[in-house]
Amino acid sequence: MKTKLIFLDIDGTLISAMDHPSILVKQAIQTARANGHKVFLCTGRNMPIIGDDILEIGFDGIIASAGSHIEVEHTVLFDHFIPEELVQKCLTLFHQHGIYCRIESKEGIYTDLEMESLLKTAVPDPTNSELIRMQNEISRGIPFQPYENYPKKGAYKICFTSTTLEAVDETKKYLENQFQYVVHPYGNSSTCFNGEIIPKGIHKGTAIQLICQHYHASLQDTIAFGDSMNDSEMIQCAGIGIAMENACEELKTIADTICESVQNDGIFHELKRMELI
Repeated sequence: MKTKLIFLDIDGTLISAMDHPSILVKQAIQTARANGHKVFLCTGRNMPIIGDDILEIGFDGIIASAGSHIEVEHTVLFDHFIPEELVQKCLTLFHQHGIYCRIESKEGIYTDLEMESLLKTAVPDPTNSELIRMQNEISRGIPFQPYENYPKKGAYKICFTSTTLEAVDETKKYLENQFQYVVHPYGNSSTCFNGEIIPKGIHKGTAIQLICQHYHASLQDTIAFGDSMNDSEMIQCAGIGIAMENACEELKTIADTICESVQNDGIFHELKRMELI
């Protein structure tokens, strides 16, 4: 069987709402690798918050920060920072429009303290795994580093939380020529809108292309699993793009197929159907 390169998002795909990976999914990943396939994490998380319970499963590489950091077999292939001057421009603009920020850097995550209060009262759409994850970080007592501790050495990406979509749209006038905006599903919620900005030209899809170049592999031999719109380029780029049953509807429309939900071990069942395990 030809070697496949398998890319897995974390939140809402590999695990559900800050839970631990299931036994079936762990076994699926390890069996796929034992069968000669290569498996990579492909996450919006930055490296410091990828938990040991996930890393100990064993992977051939990691795409972190939505494509801004790429490691293959412990070798860094790509590492891109938003320059600090541009970070400050973004923060100033967001704050002027009443938007709270979460800065993800090499050193950690630094957050406007007002964001925590807004997150506590938000009612997330069930498909918004990013908002649910942040709420679970609060409920589990995972401390937020205040913005005052941010070392100001550049960042991988900036997440935002706003009480109105209009405020977010206003910032686009100044930033969308440099950044791609991802606004996560909000359903009927009108109290909290969250998303992220990522430098244009850098995303999970370009990361998959770089890893394929590294291995001299074809994109046709890649498989990607995701659940939210920051997975869209990955799903479209891969030879086979798979949306979880719990994914947002927008992602399902562009995926090649839909597997079971993260709660029902979708990765395991799909890899079994594909006869990779």
